[in-house]
Amino acid sequence: MIGDMRRSDSPAPIARLFHLRIFPDPATLPLPVYRDFVDMLFSMRLPIFGLGAVFVGICMLIGRELDSPFLLCLGGVGGIITFARLLTIRAYRRAGPVLAFDELRRWEQRYAIGNLTLAALLALLNVVAISTHNPLLHLITVSLVFGFGAGIVSRTSVRPGMCVAALLTATVPTVIALAMHASEPNAMSLHRELFLIEAFIVAAITGLSLQTVAHLYRSAVEHHTARHDMAKLARTDALTGLSNRLLLREQFQDRAANAVRAKSLVALHYLDLDGFKAINDRHGHPAGDALLEQVARRLENMVRADDVVARLGGDEFIVLQAGIAAETEAELLARRIIREISKPYLLEGISMSISVSVGIATAPKLGLELERLLACADAALYRAKAGGKARALFCLDADAVAADMAA
Repeated sequence: MIGDMRRSDSPAPIARLFHLRIFPDPATLPLPVYRDFVDMLFSMRLPIFGLGAVFVGICMLIGRELDSPFLLCLGGVGGIITFARLLTIRAYRRAGPVLAFDELRRWEQRYAIGNLTLAALLALLNVVAISTHNPLLHLITVSLVFGFGAGIVSRTSVRPGMCVAALLTATVPTVIALAMHASEPNAMSLHRELFLIEAFIVAAITGLSLQTVAHLYRSAVEHHTARHDMAKLARTDALTGLSNRLLLREQFQDRAANAVRAKSLVALHYLDLDGFKAINDRHGHPAGDALLEQVARRLENMVRADDVVARLGGDEFIVLQAGIAAETEAELLARRIIREISKPYLLEGISMSISVSVGIATAPKLGLELERLLACADAALYRAKAGGKARALFCLDADAVAADMAA
């Protein structure tokens, strides 16, 4: 669907507009983009409070003017709905970052219910007010419809299905009420014509608003998708899709902070492939790149969900092993890495073999600075390669001193 939006900027037929533009399936959006859109909905405290307050005030004013208990009750219901919507926004914010798609969908539905309910109340207000012949009251309530429509188009167009449903709920009954009032006999000059024109204006602006919603939604999807794509490219390795140094730093800070709180360890495994240069020289860079991608997938399959696999460049990889109780767990993982990476690879029908050497440094034992841990692990890696390769060694005190001197 996103691809369809990008291919054409021309107005779509009505059927296509409603199928693709107005009621898109949230599952077609990248999850980070969908999360951004739901966050935007729940950042609207002031507009929701303002609209609710104005609605209640107008209901009270017109209710007293027309001596209508119904409108007074309608204003009370509007106040309750507005208060409930503000509580929902507060609950969403207190829930913290919502990560799962299904949970985001449930929050969006709660917001949509409040939005649609207020639109229905606004439609009822207009139907009652327009049924009485008092043009000044009509002016106030119809103006409120315009304000509501402009507000939801600007605020909720990122969720177009919700936006259009609320817009039509508020405006269609208003248009019908205006048209019906035009048919009532009245001595006022141009009474019928003026109310029909007003009905037409409300209907026309509603139709134009649908096109505006489609345009704003398409623009928002393209903008947020591009922003997240750029952010991902800045934090991932282009060849393997693994974390790069920038993202590794952020992930290490998070794992290290958790380790301090839980009094556990984070092991940093510094990997360097043995024999990779020979394959690159003999079979060419495409074969070397394909081999690096296979190494990356093997590493990802070996670690837990909270662990991190990163590529620093060339044939150097990092594995962050989080939340371990003792260094023996790091040693077991390092041995497994050596065993799995050393298994043969099949590239274009050719079997190739490499091995890997590993240097290990642990935090917070050796500090909580990523660069220092990398230097310590690199020093241990150098000793492992010098001692015969396909080995895993821990950083020693001498390695740490050398790392500090180099810094």
